[in-house]
Amino acid sequence: MLTQIVKVYSFMPSDFTNKIINELENTSPISRGNLNTYLGRLFSKQTEFADFYYQYKEIESWSLEDSIIKNASFSIDQGIGIRTIEGEKTGFSYTNNLDNKSINNTINLAHNINNLAYSREIRPTRINRSDSLYTSSNIIYEMKENEKVNLLSLLDKKARDKDNRVKQVQASLSFTFEKVLICNSEEEFIGDIRPLVRLNLSILLSENGKNEQGYVGVGGRYSIEEFKAKTHNLDSIIDEAIRIASVNLNAVECPSGEQTVVLGNGWPGILLHEAIGHGLEGDFIRKKTSSFNQLLGAKIASKEVTVFDDGTLPGERGSLNFDDEGQPSNQTILIENGKLVNFMQDKQNANLMNVSATGNGRRESYAHIPMPRMTNTYMIGQDKTKDEIIESVKSGIYAPGFSGGQVDITSGKFVFEASEAYLIENGKIQSPVKGAMLIGDGPSVLKRISMVGNDFKLAPGIGICGKDGQSVPVGVGQPTVRIDKLTVGGTSLQEQ
Repeated sequence: MLTQIVKVYSFMPSDFTNKIINELENTSPISRGNLNTYLGRLFSKQTEFADFYYQYKEIESWSLEDSIIKNASFSIDQGIGIRTIEGEKTGFSYTNNLDNKSINNTINLAHNINNLAYSREIRPTRINRSDSLYTSSNIIYEMKENEKVNLLSLLDKKARDKDNRVKQVQASLSFTFEKVLICNSEEEFIGDIRPLVRLNLSILLSENGKNEQGYVGVGGRYSIEEFKAKTHNLDSIIDEAIRIASVNLNAVECPSGEQTVVLGNGWPGILLHEAIGHGLEGDFIRKKTSSFNQLLGAKIASKEVTVFDDGTLPGERGSLNFDDEGQPSNQTILIENGKLVNFMQDKQNANLMNVSATGNGRRESYAHIPMPRMTNTYMIGQDKTKDEIIESVKSGIYAPGFSGGQVDITSGKFVFEASEAYLIENGKIQSPVKGAMLIGDGPSVLKRISMVGNDFKLAPGIGICGKDGQSVPVGVGQPTVRIDKLTVGGTSLQEQ
């Protein structure tokens, strides 16, 4: 029987990672010395891949309703996740007790799941990214509490003063400050500091016994200065929420049937994210449960379609200096001129498929296993103007906003509800419609995209993606897009 020998070694972290280690010593019982010991114990057993993931997170949120602050909360969570991988088998254990016994037990559990044998010493080397995509300051404390309360109160007052139809105003403000430390058996030692801020505004209008809601959100991995600049013009934010609610107050019933659909730029990229993006994640491809399985290299879309997943956009909601496995984030081209050229990969699925990881290994927290996830997913623009695209449609639907939907990854079938939509008649946008449901499947939609606009825009930093019970922040975007022959479910039948 082998006797365990715990290797103790010194590592050379980057200055950025060193900052996190110093703060780890200040906020937990973990010292630089016993961190060395934990890593030595974890990497002393032979495994295909293993990693140590430490996360510290502060979250503060404020919400206003009925013209008063209804809720204010602050929480701190920290913990360690330990993972070992052998082929398709994963050993995973986590703890939020950072004492010596709990951490060693967590390491042993991850070892025992895969029944690993003792082997070698790993010496992590330093990995540094000098061009951070976002601020490393703790944004929670850079904006005073009275400023946060005043911002929400001012939104409420301005909205009510602007329009006497305003029946209800709901506003919320949330801040996240997160530190992660990742060490893996590929001799990488990475630290990252991740801010996130988001402002939400919902306005309910009431007129002639009818109520309709307009929603606007702004967010990203901003510094407080950047966030204040984004929200400096509160009138424009309020006006947009009132405009959307007003549109729906005057909307007629949406006709149903197969129609030409024009998607607006920006947030409608959520349809691309859900109906197409998930099907291009490596785990679904490897398990052959994706509708895009075995189509790599094939033409799956019209030549106007080029799609990226890009975690390197400064300040964007889905951007990361490193993913949650320590892989530098990348700009990954998924579809190029209609041809499927790549998938999004984490380390485990990339290794099983004998390809390279793409920096898409993401996890909700230390208590979750990483998996292939999107970052910022978008379709790039082409040469048509929005007006040219609208003018090309004799009869159809223009949908510049969406609220929610459902997607089946295996078939690619989706149902999406438009939060804002209009009839198109003889090349002109006409009356707004309500109850518009877009029904189709990802592979078919890609082939029916006939025109792509030159007005590319990213959504305003409000996306949250769910997968297997985990939620992570993401970004989406696209230009105006024409889709031929898409089923629209509505509340009345379209005349044929």
